[in-house]
Amino acid sequence: MSDAGLAGELRAVVDIGAQLAAYEAVVVAELARRRPVEWDLTEEQPGHGVEGWLPDRVPVGVGEFLADELALLKGISRTAATLLAERSLVWVRELPATWAALADSLIDPPRATAIAKALGGQSVDAGGGVEPAVVAEVEAQALGWAVAGETPVRLQERAAAALIALDDAAADRRRKKAERCADVTTRATADGMGQLVADLPMPVAAACRETVDGYARMAKADGDGRPIGQLRAQVMADLILRPWDTTREPVTAHLRVLAPLPAVHTGAFDGPTPSGEGHVTPEEGHQAPGEGHGPDGGHAPGEGGLPPCDDRDAATVDGAPITAGQLRELLVQLDAICPGGLQAPTGGTLGIDLVDPVTGALRATVTRPELERLARRGCPEHPDRDCGCGVLDRPPPIDRYTPTPAQQRYVRARDRTCRHPGCRRPAARTDLDHVCAHRDGGATDCTNLCCLCRRHHRLKTHARRWRFVMTADGALSVTTPSGVTRTTRPPALRTSSPPGLRTSSHRAPDLRPPGLRPPRPRLSRAGQLTGGVSPPDPHDPPPF
Repeated sequence: MSDAGLAGELRAVVDIGAQLAAYEAVVVAELARRRPVEWDLTEEQPGHGVEGWLPDRVPVGVGEFLADELALLKGISRTAATLLAERSLVWVRELPATWAALADSLIDPPRATAIAKALGGQSVDAGGGVEPAVVAEVEAQALGWAVAGETPVRLQERAAAALIALDDAAADRRRKKAERCADVTTRATADGMGQLVADLPMPVAAACRETVDGYARMAKADGDGRPIGQLRAQVMADLILRPWDTTREPVTAHLRVLAPLPAVHTGAFDGPTPSGEGHVTPEEGHQAPGEGHGPDGGHAPGEGGLPPCDDRDAATVDGAPITAGQLRELLVQLDAICPGGLQAPTGGTLGIDLVDPVTGALRATVTRPELERLARRGCPEHPDRDCGCGVLDRPPPIDRYTPTPAQQRYVRARDRTCRHPGCRRPAARTDLDHVCAHRDGGATDCTNLCCLCRRHHRLKTHARRWRFVMTADGALSVTTPSGVTRTTRPPALRTSSPPGLRTSSHRAPDLRPPGLRPPRPRLSRAGQLTGGVSPPDPHDPPPF
């Protein structure tokens, strides 16, 4: 394929992307029409949204939980789904000429988005203060600039300036709306790092940046050899956390150790492992002594009398009772992690989560004193020997609505975050919810309790046509009003599949007649791209 052919293929991709974006906007707008604001609870009904805690970006006339449904349907975050709903409704309802230009591939999605950001929500019909005729006039100007090739950033600036020239109050309305959407969020990045993102008014953001940079440069001038960027990050953290301020309550740690239950060893483990040998478990990053022999030291798998290893421990637990002998062995392993034994941090707590080494399912949660007491007491019926009787398991069900502290500790250790698909709110800031409602006969049992943040707790309880089902091992299936089901599992739970089984993505079959299917580009053995559609005629854009 020639260079001109490749350029034509890329142009066709852009045109098709514009048409798909326009079609997606129509579909989203229709879904929004079927999820009206009347579905939400009123202020007189218990469970309604509280002012100041609800997002202010819910489009006018649309139900509160539309973004949650879109997020599950498309497999994106709720923030991205909210932006998609806003953009789609602006194109379809407020800026029909922009949508038509997008559908005809006269402009691309970035430029259509820029026009929507500048003019969306400004007309009286959308809750703004500008007459629709004025918005349409500015839209026509912006489309001319977009077709002429103006960049998206500059296009948005010019469209906003044109609107202000006709309505000088528009800028103030936009600014106030943006300030109400201000927030502070975190975003995980690679290698254990993360970003703290603050949406602030620009003068405040600039002042914060200058202050942080000034203190960092002072530290650099005093001889600190760290990179200036690292110093800025440290300065910002110190200004927020204020470690020198002793008038505030100290920050302490609540340490949780995820411990696979020891196997009933017959030869591979004959005693405590010397300190320093071990490996890092993938779940929590704690050393598990007696398990980590490999190329960096010790014996490789299958050598020196040690059995070959795979991704599972060679254990005989797999659902059997947790015995006192296993707890004693676990104490030996925990005490080998650090000198003096693994203890709770000063002012904090230490929790130990016992998981099945085969399935990864959480079996029980204990504190260090509870673990020592159970290991010392042993089986009350056979105190003179190590028997196979169980001495520890998950908390039993109770005949009341409020879960016991032991149940709360177990469920939060199992779930770790809100269990709604895509939500990452830590379990410490969630509610324990009955999957099958207590008023409908649902038991207050760990197999019927899961962690849900307050928003998704309200969604499950009050949103129409949503359905939540949980299995005994904690797998939660959420079905949207449109019938799409997404399933989440506890983080440590392993799915059972035969070794060597390959998983593949399944694509919906192409039901078009062979004559209507476009030829697909293919990569030849020589690494050349062949086939595909012909370069489009610029005077005959693809129909929508």
